[in-house]
Amino acid sequence: MKTTMYINNEKFIAGMTMKDKAEPELNNMALHVCKDPEKVLQNRRELAADLNIQVKDFVCANQTHSANFHKVTLNDAGKGSYRLETAVEETDALYTHEPNVLLTSFSADCVPLLFFHEESGLIGAIHSGWQGTVKEITLKLFEHLKQEEGCTPGSFHVQIGAALSQEKFEVDEDVYLKFKNLGYAEEFMYFNEQTGKYHIDNQLAVKRQCELAGIPAEQIEIDRTCTYMSPAGFSYRQDRKSGRHMSFIMKKIGQ
Repeated sequence: MKTTMYINNEKFIAGMTMKDKAEPELNNMALHVCKDPEKVLQNRRELAADLNIQVKDFVCANQTHSANFHKVTLNDAGKGSYRLETAVEETDALYTHEPNVLLTSFSADCVPLLFFHEESGLIGAIHSGWQGTVKEITLKLFEHLKQEEGCTPGSFHVQIGAALSQEKFEVDEDVYLKFKNLGYAEEFMYFNEQTGKYHIDNQLAVKRQCELAGIPAEQIEIDRTCTYMSPAGFSYRQDRKSGRHMSFIMKKIGQ
């Protein structure tokens, strides 16, 4: 199974599954876009085995491009892991203090963001497509964690996963104006006079939101793999029927 491992230390493990011709449905991890749910579960079981956990330890959300987030407790373990109907409803970000619970995010061009807080051990996963970025889900969650969970921003470490590159993320003026109205994303966009389209770097816009929350730039890593151009990428823009990557993070037991 192709997996990009971003973090694997004594406290945390985090990564992103990639497209893999050797796996069922090319290693699709999403039940909401699949031909055969059992094949997706087979892929999830293989990932779980690699992580020394079980699929019942996954927590999955029904992502709706919202700015909603959910604090995961042990009672949430297994939600959405075997069946779509049990997923956390209308949520695009998950966070928890609990160990051995795998927080997940599904994407095929959208920006996945994984993070941990060194001091408190809190972890989280965010799904930020362009709608989530415009709604500032990342900034809103980090502000919530600072205010409600007592997290100091300097202790966050962030990994932004593979996503659609600026070259391939072309939009019309309506989407460009939504980003422009944020007031801090102008430098992450350019206009292509030949096509009449705007190009947006959603990864850097999300990174800026992290910085606005007070997270040091040197503690934010970005995987610049383009999900459209890479053979290991699932791209909704390229193929409306594409599978999905699973980005994941877990706090190891005993930490």
